[in-house]
Amino acid sequence: MTDRMLPVAAALAGAVIAVVLGFLTFGAQATVAPDRLPVAVAAPDGPPRAMAERIAAQGGDQLAWRIATPEQARQLLEDKAVYGVLELGQPPVVVVSGAVNPVGTQVAQQALTGVAQALGGGAQVQTVHPASVAGRTAPLAFSTLAWIGCLAGGAVLVLVSTRRAHRPGTGTRLTQVAVTSVLVTGVLAGFAKLWDSSLPMGWDVLGFLLLTTAAFAALQTGLLRLLGVRAMAVLGPLYLLAPAVAGQAPELLHEGYRWLLWSWTPFRFSTEGLRSLLQGTPGAPDVATGIWVLGGLLTAGLVVLLWPARSARSAGEEAEADAPDGVVHVGVH
Repeated sequence: MTDRMLPVAAALAGAVIAVVLGFLTFGAQATVAPDRLPVAVAAPDGPPRAMAERIAAQGGDQLAWRIATPEQARQLLEDKAVYGVLELGQPPVVVVSGAVNPVGTQVAQQALTGVAQALGGGAQVQTVHPASVAGRTAPLAFSTLAWIGCLAGGAVLVLVSTRRAHRPGTGTRLTQVAVTSVLVTGVLAGFAKLWDSSLPMGWDVLGFLLLTTAAFAALQTGLLRLLGVRAMAVLGPLYLLAPAVAGQAPELLHEGYRWLLWSWTPFRFSTEGLRSLLQGTPGAPDVATGIWVLGGLLTAGLVVLLWPARSARSAGEEAEADAPDGVVHVGVH
């Protein structure tokens, strides 16, 4: 590249980075709007049922109504199939859950309260599985910290090994994954007790946290083995998806962000599964889904780590991949 083209290339790289970061972060937040947010209206048979049908028919595009009995509606909320329930009565009751995504819950509560007021009179708000501020914050925070902590551990191993002109072996990488997973899980459990000592830290929560950290660490270490420090260009920006996308209810995201980012980001599986465990709903479907997805990531990462080298030349190739300057250090004996 000539000296004349260098400033143009540098400016172009800066513009590309701005586009990527804007797309991953502020773009998702700037386009938030409810689109068919699932809620339920509960009423027994008779005149209240007819009123529930009229409410559902006038819901518009922002809300997707489900008509159910009070018992069925409560179960839908327990299963996290809806963000809130409007129970018709005198007065009407808006029921929300602390185990459901707090952003979607807030939007649903405001919308259902407005509907109740339009019927005449006020509405009571009832919260099942109430969550403290720490309880609402911890699931997403722990997912983000787990990714960053495990990534830092893997990056340090690669950089130190490169400086010493030493290629980490399979045993070294597996040890790094195991130790990092345990230590980061301990850190997250400590933060949980520091932020809110009432948060449950039973074996189910600790096991889910350990599965999350192990999955992240194995996936990252596998990519670092394949690409060296160049993997940081992919793994580093991915953590931006956690606060920008994984913390949102999918029905509030623009359809493009919903399918291109939210649908696959691993943070949403760990965040929602952990939220259910912390708020006392271990039977919620997202717990099992999170276990399957995180278990798959862990398996994929371990397969990459344990896959044998292609040939004797692979040692030099992998060392070249790990070297940030592309130079392979060769010792003379």
